[in-house]
Amino acid sequence: MGFPQKATVITIAILWVCSVAGGVPNTAVVTVLCNSGVYSQGDPFAVSLNYVVAGLETVTPTSKSYDYFNISPYPNAFAYGHAACNQNLTTSDCTTCLDAAKTAMLGTCQSRIGARALLHDCTMRYEQYPFTD
Repeated sequence: MGFPQKATVITIAILWVCSVAGGVPNTAVVTVLCNSGVYSQGDPFAVSLNYVVAGLETVTPTSKSYDYFNISPYPNAFAYGHAACNQNLTTSDCTTCLDAAKTAMLGTCQSRIGARALLHDCTMRYEQYPFTD
């Protein structure tokens, strides 16, 4: 095998490795912001919040452009939410990133009526009032 043929084989091998090598989402936390208002244990807002966050986690990775707004169906304590992922992620990587965002947000902002987690590859937010991001 001559030099041009070896170079071609090496180039093809490098391109193949690059095409099958997968990445992982960057789940490093940029910032977490918490609303100053709180809700107490047993508050109906907790049920609404759980509904909204579960929807953000499951629907966002399968929605167009990885961008999804949600609202709870419980009129006695509405919760509103939004989540988005970097469009270059796979569905699985979006799910992984949103799980990290939820963990950061709920871990930092326990019992808050609003919170936002901004990670490098995704974001998640919930509030007690409607908003647009």
